[in-house]
Order: sequence, then structure tokens, then C-alpha cells
Amino acid sequence: MITNASLPELTESEWAVIKAVWSLEPCPAPTVQEHLAGQRDWSVSTVRTLMERMAAKGLLTSEKLRNLTLYRSAVSRQQAQLGELRYALKNAFDGALTPMVQCLLESERLDATQLDQLEALIAARRKTARSKHSKTPSPTPKP
Repeated sequence: MITNASLPELTESEWAVIKAVWSLEPCPAPTVQEHLAGQRDWSVSTVRTLMERMAAKGLLTSEKLRNLTLYRSAVSRQQAQLGELRYALKNAFDGALTPMVQCLLESERLDATQLDQLEALIAARRKTARSKHSKTPSPTPKP
């Protein structure tokens, strides 16, 4: 079971597979291989091996039905995305969030609507942080 403390760091191949599983689940390896045929030149056995390894890592679950193994995702899209962001934050930005956001803002073309959306997200987060801070009991002064 994947927890927020152990968010996944997926390889490029695992991303391809899990995106297919998210759209097809439950699904067997041949269905995933067929779905990825336009993007990847993988055999069914390659996809099956990759999916078995992903199941061992806790990224997928598997269920055997007669001679067919059906796979489901064990992580949500949000968990996988957060794992990737935390990996980049830790490794590329030494854990410093502000330089990471600054890099994204400076490197991406954002229109006024997108900037408004980002400002609204920050304002909502600020409001939540302030309300949590105000609910924290103040230490009582000693006489």
C-alpha cells in the first residue's frame, strides 16, 4: 500500500504503463501492450514483465482469473504526480519550493487566466494556513 510518506517515483516506462492502466483498468497485459503499440514497440512479454515488477513495487495490483491476470492501479494519478514533484523538489531544487515555482513561472508561458488561477490557489492556501495558525492555543503566561 502506497502512503503519502512513500509516494512513488516512476520510471518513464512505468508512466506509460500506469497511464494505460488508469484508462483501461482492470486490464490484462496484452490489452496494455495493444494500447501502447503506437508509442512503444514492446512485446506482450515485455509489458507483462514490467507490470509484474510494478505490482511487486506496489504500483499495481494483480488478480488471477483462470489463465488471465488482470491489473489495477494501486496509486492514483495525484499520488504519482505528487511523487514526481517531490522527487524534482528534493533532487533539482534541494527541497526549496520557491526556486522551483519561480523556475516554472519563468519558463512557462502563462496567460492572465492561468496566473489568476494560481493566485486564487495561493490565496486559498494562505487563508487555510492563517486559520490553522489562529486555532493553535497560545501558551499561557506564567505569573
